[in-house]
Amino acid sequence: MNGDATTHEAFEAVVRGRVQGVGFRYSTRRVALRQGLVGWVMNNSDGSVQVYAEGPPEALQKLESFLREGPPAGVVTACSIVSRPLPAGRFTTFSIRHG
Repeated sequence: MNGDATTHEAFEAVVRGRVQGVGFRYSTRRVALRQGLVGWVMNNSDGSVQVYAEGPPEALQKLESFLREGPPAGVVTACSIVSRPLPAGRFTTFSIRHG
């Protein structure tokens, strides 16, 4: 992460709908990296996608907007986001996790 870590925040999200098999994880990773965020994205066994992201608030807002819309082939029916005000600071990039 670039910049002062005190200006960084974090969130965890669970996205539901047609979000697996449509490039959702890869698109999420692309958006997150473009915004300079770190964290991860993964498919859950219940068909949802889970995301953890850390970075500047403005960048997190852009990722959140993407998560609420999804990629063109996806259909987001629900997106729950929980703020995590104290970032873990363990990540150096944004990765795709395989469950």
